[in-house]
Amino acid sequence: MLSENEKVPAGLKGILVTPGDVATNSGKPVTLASLSKDKILILYFYPKDNTPGCTTEAIAFRDHLKEFEKLNALVVGVSRDPVKSHCSFIKKQQLNFALLSDESGEICEAFGVWVEKSMYGKKYMGVARSTFIIKKNKIIKVYDKVDVKTHAAEILDFLKAH
Repeated sequence: MLSENEKVPAGLKGILVTPGDVATNSGKPVTLASLSKDKILILYFYPKDNTPGCTTEAIAFRDHLKEFEKLNALVVGVSRDPVKSHCSFIKKQQLNFALLSDESGEICEAFGVWVEKSMYGKKYMGVARSTFIIKKNKIIKVYDKVDVKTHAAEILDFLKAH
């Protein structure tokens, strides 16, 4: 997993889906560097759209978005779900921030969040729920143990203190 003070690997691309893209089920290709150019980027990785924990986390970010914006922060959620799934998730949960589709897994791999997991003794590969705070393409904070209910507030407290 990438750590604090590391630069974000160059050239990482995904498909950014904004609330405005829901009607067309589309998104636009972007680089991570372009997202963290002028703002603090809160890049949070989550396992899957429309699952209980991921929904709780997304709703917390949704409900705190105005506060993040006042701190010049941009919230972007990342999963390996396709664009169509992201559009459905945004619409169903009335999300007011963008989701990044990383179907190829390039971004998840580069950040080190594509890991072996275990459930009921069965091993499988999946996205480790984690968040990276990025400023000018440099990681300033990493959260690798995330409580979906309090995580957004925890990030707000960090940004206010820094």
